[in-house]
Amino acid sequence: MSVLMAWTDGACSGNPGPGGWGVLMRAMDGETVVKERVLNGGEADTTNNRMELMAAISALEALTRASEITITTDSAYVKNGITSWMVGWKRKGWRTADGKPVKNIDLWQRLDAAQARHQVIWKWIKGHAGHAENERADELAREGMAPFKPARAARSA
Repeated sequence: MSVLMAWTDGACSGNPGPGGWGVLMRAMDGETVVKERVLNGGEADTTNNRMELMAAISALEALTRASEITITTDSAYVKNGITSWMVGWKRKGWRTADGKPVKNIDLWQRLDAAQARHQVIWKWIKGHAGHAENERADELAREGMAPFKPARAARSA
């Protein structure tokens, strides 16, 4: 039986600004990649945190049946939110510890629903630290952002 793994990342040019998200998904049999799939997308006006959330959501929503999956993110915001903070937010009616509404509530609720049918192990790694799969997810996020970035003006000679 293969093990499902996903590496997710978000990117933003300006914050807010054009952004993208990327996902590298693999089904593994030991050290052997059985199947690989990449996903990405973007938005014209967003934030890095929203793109980090969209990457994780997209990984889970891409699964066609209930699965066990390990999702590795370089976003402490996503990892802490889903594994620690969300329980309190839900208990307090989607409010933070200081009583303010949770930022990005639409995506947090979507992530909560997306993970509900799966068994998810969440892992955090340091970004831009030479981890090949995380670097690939970052490339995918930048590719997802590309259509939304304004073209650079050509320089005259």
